[in-house]
Amino acid sequence: MIVERIAAFTAEGRGGNPAGVVIADEMPEAVAMQATARAVGYAETAFVAPQPGGGWRVRYFAPEAEVDFCGHATIALGAALGRRNGPGNYALRLNAADISVETDGRGTATLTSPPSRSTPLDVGLRAQLLRHFGLSEADLDPRLPPRLGDAGNLHPILFLKQRARLAAMAYPFDAVKALMEAERLTTICLVVAENPALFHVRNAFAIGGLVEDPATGAAAAALAGALVDLGWPGMPGGRFTIRQGEDMGVPCEILVQGPPEPGGRVRLTGATRILPDPA
Repeated sequence: MIVERIAAFTAEGRGGNPAGVVIADEMPEAVAMQATARAVGYAETAFVAPQPGGGWRVRYFAPEAEVDFCGHATIALGAALGRRNGPGNYALRLNAADISVETDGRGTATLTSPPSRSTPLDVGLRAQLLRHFGLSEADLDPRLPPRLGDAGNLHPILFLKQRARLAAMAYPFDAVKALMEAERLTTICLVVAENPALFHVRNAFAIGGLVEDPATGAAAAALAGALVDLGWPGMPGGRFTIRQGEDMGVPCEILVQGPPEPGGRVRLTGATRILPDPA
């Protein structure tokens, strides 16, 4: 399989979250996709093949397991389809949802997520997460109570008051991985609201075999849905920016348009850059 390597959600031509993209005539066998994703070693690799009658079938694999939806890999895929087939809107069928990605053909893409929803974070899970991340109730932003967000995957969201607490994120990897597996969580999202239109975010990704994901489109969509449910200023339908990866030295920027109504779909826009093949 020919793997394109593309960084998505770049910031001013730098950083971005790397993803593998494989565009095939027919969808490969799952075992082959898993092996390829493991060899590529990125957080996710997207595999896509044309569907009879139109549109594209997409599956996403992390190095250790398949995931139902990955935002940054979808942005990378959109850029790859745009370079191959020209600008346009591409319909995508995932394992559990139908979405789309629009591309200008020059490396910028906008995905429309699965429907978004959120619920208050379970008290027991909230307590476990605070303990694992060395946080207390006093560290949480009282304006934004913790939520369990979903826009294709499950993401607990903890809103913190101070940027310094976000910068100090640390956790016991094995214990958090086991918790994520038990609760079927894709990332654990820690967020600081600098103002109503700018959020700083870190996403723990132990279940994928990585301490942290530098830019997480699925979690960004879940965050947007949660902000609508929490009555955040400008929502529903408002726009905001997520800055992620800064504490890793990998600057990333996600432009978000919230859903037009509770439970609606989120639009995420990101720039990309092509990465060199490994030597």
